Amino acid sequence: MSRPLIGITAYFEAARWGDWVREAVISPPAYAKAVERAGGAPVILPPLGPHAVADYVRGLRGVVLAGGVEVGAAAYGDEQDERVAGAQVHRDRFELALARAAVEADVPILAIARGMHVLNVAQGGTLIPWLPEMLDHDRHGEPGTPHVIQVSVSSTLGKAVGDRVEVVAPHVQSLRRLGSGLLAVAWADDQIVEAVELQGHRFGVGVQWHPERGGEAGLFDAFVEAAR
Repeated sequence: MSRPLIGITAYFEAARWGDWVREAVISPPAYAKAVERAGGAPVILPPLGPHAVADYVRGLRGVVLAGGVEVGAAAYGDEQDERVAGAQVHRDRFELALARAAVEADVPILAIARGMHVLNVAQGGTLIPWLPEMLDHDRHGEPGTPHVIQVSVSSTLGKAVGDRVEVVAPHVQSLRRLGSGLLAVAWADDQIVEAVELQGHRFGVGVQWHPERGGEAGLFDAFVEAAR
């Protein structure tokens, strides 16, 4: 059986080869390895202009919207918080167009961390620009601190990972208004949304944490199976 082509979003960063330092297309290998283990053929997508998005969607069987820096507030009509790292506008523009095209074409989507925020904004939703400001704690922003997520058992996500999962997911932004067609399917103990699903879509799951790092093979298995 042939492996479905799975596109994985990436970003431009400076990289070093010997004495050379050049801008490079960067993607943590955990994404590609997780897709490959699940039976897919990973393809890295550079964040160039959105003109190629329609061709990507026609050629790919699934899309992973990967993690990275926070989505710029201008993408959802808000003011950029000075405490948030500067937006990568070129990446926002490309990934928002890719997400919208994949939704329109019913191409399976797995949106991870930043990717979940991209999917939400692409569907007309908004974000909380600085999460610690609206909570009485900063547990969500603490690196390396695990917390338990409650998952809807009837959801696609719940069927893949169970009703409770312990994750490490440091983030300073979160979903505010859910985008069109998105349904919350997982929550932290303070009711911050930790996962969403796109209703009526063949496979559209967004999670706040990084399943490619945590060995949650079931989620990638379900995603790649939908891509077949």
